Amino acid sequence: MADGIPKDILDRLEATIRARRGSDAGTSYVASLFAKGRARIAQKVGEEATETVIAALAAPDTLASEAADLLFHLLILLADADLSLDDVRAELARREGLSGHDEKASRERS
Repeated sequence: MADGIPKDILDRLEATIRARRGSDAGTSYVASLFAKGRARIAQKVGEEATETVIAALAAPDTLASEAADLLFHLLILLADADLSLDDVRAELARREGLSGHDEKASRERS
């Protein structure tokens, strides 16, 4: 974020998720997921990932919607782990220019 100003919709969504983390779980879906814990949040990410795969194969007209659900829940999981989009961006930047095979091999050696 430049000067604390969100850059795009994902940054704005990330900020909203973080702001709702401590909200009333009875009125906020995001707060209710945080209240249920990381295992439930991770389960939701898995469910959304599966729905995204199914959409890609069987209903491509719903793929963007399912991908949005997946990203939304992934942002909640990242926030629960005290990680941010900037952490993900930094990791992608670290990998930039590396062969996918080389990058994977470096993780396996670690």
